[in-house]
Amino acid sequence: MILLWLVALLVFLLDRWSKTVVLHSFVPGESRIVVPHVLWWTYVQNTHGAFGLFGNSPMILIVLALIVLGVFAYAFRDAVRHSNVVRIAFGMIVGGAIGNIVDRFQHQWVVDFIDFRTIWPNVFNVADACITIGVALLVLTSLRRERRA
Repeated sequence: MILLWLVALLVFLLDRWSKTVVLHSFVPGESRIVVPHVLWWTYVQNTHGAFGLFGNSPMILIVLALIVLGVFAYAFRDAVRHSNVVRIAFGMIVGGAIGNIVDRFQHQWVVDFIDFRTIWPNVFNVADACITIGVALLVLTSLRRERRA
């Protein structure tokens, strides 16, 4: 279980640090090329949930995030006890969710800045990336476990 919380803390701190850099170095809407034709840093104040869904009420989005974390914790409670991959994945999800929840409490919106505009239509942040990777790891681990059974 320590691994889960260490990963969550690492993701949370990396997310907070990256958002602090953006907040102090950019104005909203400003965009800078990082890798030509591939990657930009674009400061967006995102008031919506994932992919622009779920409205723009910070409290509703915070409650939804907490409910999803609870559902994941319940659904993967046994796997977390037996698998380091699941611990890492769930740590990534927890750290990312807490990072975005802190943004919603602090600003009423989430700081997004990673922009692959030629590949991906939405600007996102470290927390979002870690949540996505964590969920993908959980899905892959579950499929692998089912195939073995």
